[in-house]
Amino acid sequence: MAISQEKIEGIALQVIKVLYTRFESFPENSNANRNAPFHEAFLNAFSDKLHGKVSDIPFFVTLSSWFHGLNTTLGQTFFEKVGQILSDSEKREYTSKKLGNLKITKSQKDSVNEIITSLSTSEQVPNLNNEDKKIFIRKRGNLVNAIDFSADIFIKEKSKIIAVELKSVRPNSGEMRGEKQKILEGKAALYREFPGDNIRFIVGFPFDPTNDPSSPTGYNKKRLMSSIINMNKYFSEEEVLVANELWNFLSDEEHTMEQLLEIINAIATPEFLDRYKFLEDPKNKEKNIELYKQRLKDWHLYSELRLVSNEENLLKEVAGNRKLEKAFMHLIFKEGEYNVDRFNKLVSILN
Repeated sequence: MAISQEKIEGIALQVIKVLYTRFESFPENSNANRNAPFHEAFLNAFSDKLHGKVSDIPFFVTLSSWFHGLNTTLGQTFFEKVGQILSDSEKREYTSKKLGNLKITKSQKDSVNEIITSLSTSEQVPNLNNEDKKIFIRKRGNLVNAIDFSADIFIKEKSKIIAVELKSVRPNSGEMRGEKQKILEGKAALYREFPGDNIRFIVGFPFDPTNDPSSPTGYNKKRLMSSIINMNKYFSEEEVLVANELWNFLSDEEHTMEQLLEIINAIATPEFLDRYKFLEDPKNKEKNIELYKQRLKDWHLYSELRLVSNEENLLKEVAGNRKLEKAFMHLIFKEGEYNVDRFNKLVSILN
């Protein structure tokens, strides 16, 4: 089955937001290049390798910085939002600055430390069932704070909680030990906080960088985990979801990653900014309503398509109502984001 139209639109809006933001900051030339004398000096050593591929080293430095920003946006925002849309979930941060630290018993804390020590010394190998038995205990005892933990995707269903921590494809060296301890304490805390619920904590990788580029949605979990320092030492394969496996799990549908790439590819074209401006200008509806509707369909903007398709009725209803007339005249986008407030005011007339 395909992803629902409502979710496709939600994902499309996230794509538009990312593209608009990155277009705003895209370097057109090296005139605005940040001062990076050390980078440029070191790159001189690679001038023979860059010859014919990079003609402007200062621009290359600027473009690299821009690409790093795109990578950060995808890793810290886009993947999270898409995962939440697909799974009808939210982000939760059980930290001292957000929702507050959850409590665990001293015996749970000791069990976590014992597990980490045995994994660190290779006395034990990761075993999800054994580890859960040690931390999922109901014994009363002194309570202590669990360490800060968050779930980029927090799914709460009847008698079940699934927490997903999304990771970059190249976690920092030495990160796996701390990540495992955080997840163990997080699971122990959720077990106490939601008694009777089954608790699962997953590490998710949005794609597999070790896979052949000719198969962008494919993955090899063993190979990916082996490429990350100490990943196999602390995590079992049961705790990790990769690429299409992750996205299918979140959506409960097949071929989800392929659908995500199709949505992105439909919007992320060289004409993106021109089409964005075209949709933002209400005069284009008057000039060519059918083209305007087609552009909305191409970008999966079904909510706006509904308004446009019922525009004659809307105009009759808003006439004489200054508040609604103003809403009708507002632009459909605000700095790359769909004007949801405007839509809600206008769609209420149609309901």
